[in-house]
Amino acid sequence: MKEIVRDMVSDKVDENLKYLKELFKGTSDIVFREFYIDKTKGLLVYVDGMGDRTLLNNFVLESLMLHKRELDIEDIKDKLLTVSDLREVEKLSEAIDAVLSGDTLFLINGLDICYVIASRFWPARGVSEPSGETVVRGSRDGFTETVRFNTALVRRRIRDTRLKVIPKVVGKRSKSDVVLMYIEDIAQDSIVNEVLKRIDHINIDAILDSGYVEQLIEDDKWSLFPQTQSTERPDVVAAALYEGRVAILVDNSPFVIIVPTTLPNLFQSPDDYYQRWMYGSVFRLIRFISIILSIVLPSLYVAVTSFHPAIIPTKLAYFIAASREGVPFPAFIEAIIMEISMALLTESVVRLPKPIGSTIGIVGGLIIGQAAVSAGIVSPIMIIIVSITTITSFTTPSYQVTSAFRIIRFILIICSSIMGLYGIMLCLLIVLAHLIRLKSFGVSYLAPFSNPKKGDFKDMIIRFPLKFMKERPEYMDTKDRVRQE
Repeated sequence: MKEIVRDMVSDKVDENLKYLKELFKGTSDIVFREFYIDKTKGLLVYVDGMGDRTLLNNFVLESLMLHKRELDIEDIKDKLLTVSDLREVEKLSEAIDAVLSGDTLFLINGLDICYVIASRFWPARGVSEPSGETVVRGSRDGFTETVRFNTALVRRRIRDTRLKVIPKVVGKRSKSDVVLMYIEDIAQDSIVNEVLKRIDHINIDAILDSGYVEQLIEDDKWSLFPQTQSTERPDVVAAALYEGRVAILVDNSPFVIIVPTTLPNLFQSPDDYYQRWMYGSVFRLIRFISIILSIVLPSLYVAVTSFHPAIIPTKLAYFIAASREGVPFPAFIEAIIMEISMALLTESVVRLPKPIGSTIGIVGGLIIGQAAVSAGIVSPIMIIIVSITTITSFTTPSYQVTSAFRIIRFILIICSSIMGLYGIMLCLLIVLAHLIRLKSFGVSYLAPFSNPKKGDFKDMIIRFPLKFMKERPEYMDTKDRVRQE
């Protein structure tokens, strides 16, 4: 796109038209509609397919072209235009950005300003159930690719004048709309200012998804663990805002970023709060046990069979030895083969079309497992261990955390093959030290475990009844601590 040479609007429509046509030369989807208001020339400029033609035809062109009485040019906006949302703009660069965003530029001969009419009407996907965050009980609406729809879904759940919606434009070429949402009298000013600062420092050509923003504003670029939370659910965003967090919405992306976040936040599911506290606590406890099993089970098998067979009960040791009879590879190679196979199978199922993805996953898993055992490449007990590992890894609501733990699982298998149980413990201590050091926008990543407060115990591994959860999390240091009198 050519650099703006002249930034001020001329009072002659023909000069503006010549300049705009030269600027958009070779672009076929820009519409220039010239017309007359009595004897005064006017011009509409919009992008075909992004502007609402019904609005322009019925409430702009019809009102202006059929007017026969004399009227001052300055009064056209207030007495002829029957549209609810328009604004005056003095700079052409600002008006051009608005046109490329779907609005319509209105120029009148004799005026050195232009009007921007809100006429955005592009194809959009309707509100549907989130595919990656299903719940047993709760709302079924999810975010779409249109940022204004998404802010409305959140506003519907927070009918508070103190809910602030701050627009930003990020990307030198894409000029993507980015919106920050937070509740003014709950969120800490330091967190809000830090989020604004990091977004303002983004200097990139294009933002195509919220994942771009997520990677550009996170604290530690080299960490395996996500330092932001992404979600498709408006109720999750609303709950986070009520706790003093900040939501970042990006146009063209159905995933909203929530900051700051902690590792325990990524293990929480909406079902934990929508069902009775006993059910939510049990499911959350199962979730924590499952993730521990998914991390250490394959490496524990490798360590015990290779270095510490004495700790296995005698009958179990005989069973493991019998099942591994004829397997030509050591336990380490056996575990790596199966882990890589399951990772490839999982990734392929994600990329396949939904109607055949689940079928291929089940059939592929059965065929690979049965063929591997029949060929003597792996033992039956290894198939059981990898199956349990795969099932337990997907109990985590966050796919990003699942991916991080998958990489750690491979590292643990390598460490266990070198030093046995000592290698597992050393690797886990290194991971724990990294997690203790990690922060998300100034908040400890392991909070509330790293700095437990009395009130935060009510929503950790065991969730207390809502009646007792009268205060917001203490580690967030919110302005308004009380949420239930």
